[in-house]
Amino acid sequence: MTEKTNDNNIIVIGIAGGSASGKTTVVKKIMRSFKNRNVGWIDLDSYYKDFSGLMPEERKKINFDHPQSIDFELLKNHLTDLKSGKSIQKPVYDFATHLRQKRTEKVYPTKILIMEGILILVKKEIRELLDMKIFCDTPSDIRILRRLERDIKERGRTFESVREQYLKTVRPMHQEFIETTKQFADIIIPSSGRNQPAIDMIIGGINDLLLS
Repeated sequence: MTEKTNDNNIIVIGIAGGSASGKTTVVKKIMRSFKNRNVGWIDLDSYYKDFSGLMPEERKKINFDHPQSIDFELLKNHLTDLKSGKSIQKPVYDFATHLRQKRTEKVYPTKILIMEGILILVKKEIRELLDMKIFCDTPSDIRILRRLERDIKERGRTFESVREQYLKTVRPMHQEFIETTKQFADIIIPSSGRNQPAIDMIIGGINDLLLS
């Protein structure tokens, strides 16, 4: 793959929504629909700030559902570079230590770039770089059940720790920062990944952007 694309008409799709709202499922369905096209995917979690100046116990107390935990300046620069046809060095985040790894991952510009994360629509300067803004709107009871299952089965968490985090940070941050960004979405998907008609509409919209 070349360092720079010849056609800089790159479409950036932003997918937001609460934790366990089905964002990743939507991303995968979109990518499957464009499997023969040049499609890329970046997770907002890669852009957590570098907290290496804090002690391990202090890092464990960080509220990762707050916008202040995200390096939006770096994200803006990277999205701007990708839209102009330049490659980037994406950070790699280690959730076990709450630190950025020393290595980075080279990401090349793609015709369709999907940016996914709970806080994608929070900052105006990021929203202005998105060609389509999507919000996955899934009821809170379904989201917490999904999160419990995922964190216990896949991340080795206990029920008590998941419950404590949900009540202490996840729910209040969702209400303050995530739910409020729904107003900025071009498309709101009820039931998210299971709503195939909505996903089909999104795919149609992306095709329209590709032709424009």
